[in-house]
Amino acid sequence: MRVKDAVGRFGEDLAARHLQQAGLTLLDRNWRCHTRDLRGELDIVALDGATVVFVEVKTRSTLAFGRPSEAVTPVKLARLRRLAAHWLAEQTDEVRWREVRFDVVSVLRRSPTGPVVEHLAGVA
Repeated sequence: MRVKDAVGRFGEDLAARHLQQAGLTLLDRNWRCHTRDLRGELDIVALDGATVVFVEVKTRSTLAFGRPSEAVTPVKLARLRRLAAHWLAEQTDEVRWREVRFDVVSVLRRSPTGPVVEHLAGVA
């Protein structure tokens, strides 16, 4: 496994535990879309009460290139919205018609106190 992939996996695992400890229920992880018009992945899909939450996880080892959450650009958010629409279309009516929210979980691997997880709810 490449270092970049291992760092990403570490961050996603930490984010998933953080979300579960915050009371969210995980519905899906690393869901991939391979349609003719859209390719991509949803890191985490969770349920927060009656709200389906699509979570983008960004992990960095240092702040040398900025905070992890800064990597979630308007272009990335637009792609996440399209991916979320595809995911919802595959679900039962019970899930499809709930409220939807887009969150970012930022993970900074190396800090003096250990990994730092920041959950930004409702970013888009």
